[in-house]
Amino acid sequence: MRIATWNINSVRLRLPQVLRFIKEQNIDVMCLQETKTPNEYFPCEEFKSIGFINQFYRGEKSYNGVAILSKLEFTDCKYVNWCNKNDTRHISIKINNNVELHNFYVPAGGDEPDILTNPKFEHKVSFLKEMHKYFLKDTKTNKILVGDLNIAPLVHDVWSHKQLLDVVSHTPIETETLLEIIDSGEWIDVMRELISHDKKLYSWWSYRNRNWEISNRGRRLDHVWVSKKLFPHVKSGVIYKDTRSWERPSDHVPIVIEIDI
Repeated sequence: MRIATWNINSVRLRLPQVLRFIKEQNIDVMCLQETKTPNEYFPCEEFKSIGFINQFYRGEKSYNGVAILSKLEFTDCKYVNWCNKNDTRHISIKINNNVELHNFYVPAGGDEPDILTNPKFEHKVSFLKEMHKYFLKDTKTNKILVGDLNIAPLVHDVWSHKQLLDVVSHTPIETETLLEIIDSGEWIDVMRELISHDKKLYSWWSYRNRNWEISNRGRRLDHVWVSKKLFPHVKSGVIYKDTRSWERPSDHVPIVIEIDI
């Protein structure tokens, strides 16, 4: 099974890119973040036309939004309103009735990494703490977690560890909390299990940097985790950097894992 995750930064604006990627990479399950469209305007028929008849999505106008689109049937569609906000940042399903798939869009956190002066950053930290508690409840169920977590947790997940230590997405409170979620929830960070920690690895390059490919000032904000018991079934994991050069690209690029489940 080939599972992809992509912060598409508006599914209607970039529908041709998503459809192209699905076809070129023979995707079975497509998880999207920042769909930025209310449910009534989601392009469900376009995805059905290429075989993705099983769909679960939550969206709102101009912000947030997550979707899971699949060639395969799934069950147990759920979501959590984290921090008591109905802001469409999470959905989950069950594949083959025994593997949970969670799709997340974690708050970006604004510009100032201070929970006292920046409500957006306080929201992000609170969101992460709720995630931590949620996944502590059950570490036995087979699970996959994908999405834009808006945190680059490791030294070589950013272009400059020292320069970004006080920049939102790489501050100690964010990185330490995310790593604690991984550890206590008995997750495996798939891409970092497959690719050495001493190698630079990114999934996002800012629109502000027009020469993004030359400067390569990226961050690994997008993630795929699997339960420890599932990791032996992972066959591969790839970050598709080339999509950042496509016409009207998202600032994020997709990640695909192949897993036998």
